[in-house]
Amino acid sequence: MKKYIEEMPKAELHVHLEGTLEPEHIFSLAERNNISLDYKTPEEVVAAYDFHDLPSFLTIYYAAMNVLQTEQDFYELAYHYFLRAKKDSIVYVEPFFDPQGHTSRGVAFDTIIQGIHRAQLDAQEKLGIESNLIMCFLRDLSAESAMEHLEMSLPYKDWIIGVGLDSDEKDNPPSKFAEVFARAREEGYLLTMHCDVNQVDIVDHIWQCVNDIKVDRIDHGINSLEDEALCDEIVKRGLGLTVCPVSNRFVVQNLTSAEIKTMLTKNMKVTINSDDPGYFRAYLTENFLALIEDAEFTIDEMKQLNKNAFDVSWLDTKRKQDYLNQVEEFFESTV
Repeated sequence: MKKYIEEMPKAELHVHLEGTLEPEHIFSLAERNNISLDYKTPEEVVAAYDFHDLPSFLTIYYAAMNVLQTEQDFYELAYHYFLRAKKDSIVYVEPFFDPQGHTSRGVAFDTIIQGIHRAQLDAQEKLGIESNLIMCFLRDLSAESAMEHLEMSLPYKDWIIGVGLDSDEKDNPPSKFAEVFARAREEGYLLTMHCDVNQVDIVDHIWQCVNDIKVDRIDHGINSLEDEALCDEIVKRGLGLTVCPVSNRFVVQNLTSAEIKTMLTKNMKVTINSDDPGYFRAYLTENFLALIEDAEFTIDEMKQLNKNAFDVSWLDTKRKQDYLNQVEEFFESTV
């Protein structure tokens, strides 16, 4: 089983590039950019990763971003992730980036996007990893700030496939950003939003995503299982859900394995992802393996979770089928 999971061609649809920043890289960037840190060694950084809920994680997450300053920094951030993705047999990825976390520190939007895009091109050419970039808005900032950053992105529309919404969900419902996402849709972007596990009013937030924002995908979305009508609507619309098991274990002390199995039985298009693997210490393969250890997922279930990711990706129909064929060929030759 471990060999199959490690080697099967995979897609990842929920990974924050800033969340792939490894402790050793934090230190090297801090030294290069003359930034002082509160920690003396990478090991001390890891020891500080004591997350028990979403706010406690975000506090450390945003502090670490300070080391990202130049176009080369953002290139390295993204390319380091692509190198790790290659080890996980990832062939396609739709990574997130959070420009407001950087422009608020004086880093130009152009600097961020150009560094990431250059890494995407190199990953395609040198590693064979195809990618499409998603720009996320920080929901604990204003809708006006989100709209400003949407405007900043428009010269780079060809480099960005869609927009998302992340960060602290408390008192920041999807409806707060309805105008921003409507404008993004007009500009040709696809839409997704985070609906993190066990947040206040979370079921209502998922309904807002589905009915008001009319998202093309839902990030996390585990709590949809609390409402049978909501589950039915998600299935009817064919919406993908990008679940992150190891991340869930940090935030809600549970891999949500049982919920993922339930979603599969309901024919919901649930997918497995790593979220912020530099902090949660588990990349995509390790998330799959954690599920197997926790709940004895079968080969067929692993295969379906992986196929779902390609199926609900934002690739065109032909590219989706090409990758789905790769998955089938892999299992025919190895299982």
